[in-house]
Amino acid sequence: MAGSGSGRGSGSGRGFGARLRESVWEIPLRRYLALLVAAAVVAGLVFGVRALAHDDRSCAAGVVRPEGSDECVGVSTTGYYFGRARLRDTVRAIDRENRSLKADSYVTVALLEPFTATDADNLGDVLHELQGAYLAQYQANHKSAGQTPAIRLVLANPGATGAHWEHTVNQLEEMTKGSDRLRAVTGVGLSTENNKKAVAELTRRGIPVIGTSITADDLANGQDGTDPFPGLARVSPTNTDEARALASFAKVTAGNALLVYDKPGDPYTTTLQKSFADLIDGSPYEPQPFTPPDDRSQEGTTANTFRQITHLVCDTAPDTDTILFAGRHTQLRQFINALGGRGCQDRKFTLLTGDEGSYLTGDKDLDRSALTHNLSVRYTALAHPDAWTKDPVKTGGSAKDAQALNGLLASSKRAPVGPLGPITLSDGQLITAYDAMQLAVKGIREATPDGEVVPPLADVGLQWPQVKGSLKVSGASGWICLDVHGNPYDKAVPVVEVTPQGTNRFVKIAWPEGKPPAKECLPPS
Repeated sequence: MAGSGSGRGSGSGRGFGARLRESVWEIPLRRYLALLVAAAVVAGLVFGVRALAHDDRSCAAGVVRPEGSDECVGVSTTGYYFGRARLRDTVRAIDRENRSLKADSYVTVALLEPFTATDADNLGDVLHELQGAYLAQYQANHKSAGQTPAIRLVLANPGATGAHWEHTVNQLEEMTKGSDRLRAVTGVGLSTENNKKAVAELTRRGIPVIGTSITADDLANGQDGTDPFPGLARVSPTNTDEARALASFAKVTAGNALLVYDKPGDPYTTTLQKSFADLIDGSPYEPQPFTPPDDRSQEGTTANTFRQITHLVCDTAPDTDTILFAGRHTQLRQFINALGGRGCQDRKFTLLTGDEGSYLTGDKDLDRSALTHNLSVRYTALAHPDAWTKDPVKTGGSAKDAQALNGLLASSKRAPVGPLGPITLSDGQLITAYDAMQLAVKGIREATPDGEVVPPLADVGLQWPQVKGSLKVSGASGWICLDVHGNPYDKAVPVVEVTPQGTNRFVKIAWPEGKPPAKECLPPS
């Protein structure tokens, strides 16, 4: 009993001590551990919520969505096609070609275009320039007798309107320093303010640029004796040269023409307006302005303005038979539709404009009947597939030069060259992009020292003044003979007419100098 009692008493004593020790140490410890666990749970929840709520801005390797934008911009070096199904086949062909290149055997050329364009016409341009650049890349890597370096092509997207040009330019500059070995940028299809800023910054940083279809005079060197874009070369003539070629072809004079122009304009329309105004200096008629939306792909209310301008067209003297139009394609189509309903349909008029006229082909909103009412619409094309077969010339270009591209196109329907999706040559974009890439390749390879693969970046842009004479590029669009400012000299300008069927018809090659260049193709001083 005693033992039993002693045992109970002893156990009771130990229980009290244990409880005492628990109250002193273990309860605070357990509370501390509980707080730690609770804190960890809360932190985990917060981290998890943040992870779930985190806005992943990446789209693909090298491509992101900038803050405040849903566009995927930057430089793609993979098979990423920016969510545009029309581009998919060609982008995959480019990626296949790029992955076939051996390490350290190539340099990189970037194609700068609005790959996220939403306007169907602009996206069509992007596709055609992408196809042309790739075909020249493939030719350089497989059909140039083993010349080096090989060419890797990447896609640089500044956004649909070019608003993110600075982000993309920064990325391109970084690619000149590392294993990408970027040595040139081509493309820059539209003469816009954002593209002008991008070209200015690229060339300021020493990156050579080869423009495809930019025609604005203020996106060219040498216009006032200076070179604001050092290292810029172009394959398309300036608006001034296009206007001179048109004047030579159509015999435009101050007494028989009326000018209609975009006010305030953009780099393309403003320089085209000035070029046309210079052609008809002394005209008895005041130029007629119209003001489109800032986004010139939108309809706006300019159709109303054009209906009023048609009355003024009819008020001109009977010998006025030419209308010079300096505007983008949406407004051009609106004006043509308005002219179709003008009151003086018994009078014949020819409307002349720049290369934006190429967008009229297949435009579902074009009133084709307007073209049956004594109205002809002709424009200066960047290139045309019929130019060299229907108007053979002895110099300035040839059917043979164009045939090299046709051979590539014939093999592009299947691997290893293609497939590339639907091919269109009539707008000239594929042809000029092909020629621009040929020029880029020539500059890169001429700048590469013997026995080496990679040319110094600074030396590539120094090659442009020598691209003339026997060193010219025999392009599919015609000879590319550059002056010391990087502009093509007396470049062939196809004049094309829009038909009532909604197609286009090649008319004749016109020349800024009034005739083709001499066989030497050496620009005068």
